[in-house]
Amino acid sequence: MSFADLGLSDELLQAVEAAGYSEPTPIQAQAIPPVLMMKDLIGIAQTGTGKTAAFVLPMIDILGHGRRRALMPRSLILEPTRELAAQVAENFEKYGQNHDLKMALLIGGVQMGDQLKALAGGVDVLIATPGRLMDLFERGKIMLTGCELLVIDEADRMLDMGFIPDIETICSKLPTNRQTLLFSATMPPVIKKLADRFLTNPKYIEVARPATTNLNIVQHKVAVPARKKREALRELLRTDNVTTAIVFANRKTTVRELAKSLKQHGFSAGEIHGDMDQPARNAELERFKAGDISILCASDVAARGLDVKGVSHVFNFDTPWHPDDYVHRIGRTGRGGATGRAFTFVAPEDAEAIANVEKLTGGPIPVYQLAGDAGAEPREAAAAEKPARREEKPRRARREEPRAERAPREERAERAPRREQPEEPRRETAEAPRRDRRAEPKGRRREPAPFDAPDEGGWNGPVPQFLSVSALT
Repeated sequence: MSFADLGLSDELLQAVEAAGYSEPTPIQAQAIPPVLMMKDLIGIAQTGTGKTAAFVLPMIDILGHGRRRALMPRSLILEPTRELAAQVAENFEKYGQNHDLKMALLIGGVQMGDQLKALAGGVDVLIATPGRLMDLFERGKIMLTGCELLVIDEADRMLDMGFIPDIETICSKLPTNRQTLLFSATMPPVIKKLADRFLTNPKYIEVARPATTNLNIVQHKVAVPARKKREALRELLRTDNVTTAIVFANRKTTVRELAKSLKQHGFSAGEIHGDMDQPARNAELERFKAGDISILCASDVAARGLDVKGVSHVFNFDTPWHPDDYVHRIGRTGRGGATGRAFTFVAPEDAEAIANVEKLTGGPIPVYQLAGDAGAEPREAAAAEKPARREEKPRRARREEPRAERAPREERAERAPRREQPEEPRRETAEAPRRDRRAEPKGRRREPAPFDAPDEGGWNGPVPQFLSVSALT
């Protein structure tokens, strides 16, 4: 099947051919005809399946005829992140070059001036994130009553980011008689409820997950302690024929520290995460696409929608907390028929997370053995060595050996020189009163210290009472 068999216009087919595509992907082949027939649609598909073109291409032909009005966009595409919105805008520019269509990008992190100016002139396609759209709508800067077509993209991601209430509000402001397309990687109950409420007799399409069917992506997991992840990453970057790579981490702080570490070790690396403003994120993406940097460290804000040609490797520096994020991450490689490799670092504390990933993808991920690595079970091997060391040199035995050679106490006493006792008897004194030992507390009783007679010429007076020496009768 070719794109010409899907009913697209000649102008659109020329743009598709100029972009280098000749055959539609399964989601495109199944979605484009019903969208052209103005039917509502539910598409269950992951990124990397070509779903963006599945709604962009028919929208261009649908909107090719009509008149735009100020502040009233004719169609609306909702995206969860700025990167995804920018990616969809690039698709419209690429495929709509032969059509007279105006587009506006409504996202946060940039100045509103140019966006308001574009809306005032009238737009055919408005691509927006829910937060910025709601902001302008509440200010009265935009009207949604003229919207004929609505696309809700990455609906499950919208759910994760807490945008579902905003989407419900936006849908309630749109005309009832409209066409609605909903795309999602999964269909949790909340998304199903949303579809049942705002879609009318939709066409349901589901394509297989790229993680289970895309044979162009070779997947591996690497058992490595958390403290050795950076060393393992550098080894793979040097030895696995990496041309361009995206390295994903779960936390923004990890992304920053990892990019800094790679630069210090001589790698050409950049970073993109939620703490960066939009111009800085766009600049890093452009550097990566242009080849100025070959490694992009990213948080999951960049996991969905990034379409960069020629990404040879994806590294999950952290095992993703959510299994769906794994599929979206590795989908950055192996795109457009190219081959790619995906490595996931699995620390001992990631056992549950990787088990959930393998349950989602339908099978175990092969283990990759690093060169010089102790294997997938370094802790068990170390634990096995410790008992052996104790058996060879037991500490208790070393302490007991000298004791066995010691002479008995009686023999030591005989060998030691005896202290000569004075021949003169101990001096008795009548001044010191006799103490009743039975009257003393048990714990304080002690034997009286011997009092030797002083040498000739020494003190020979009475014994002071504070010495507590009993007199002998």
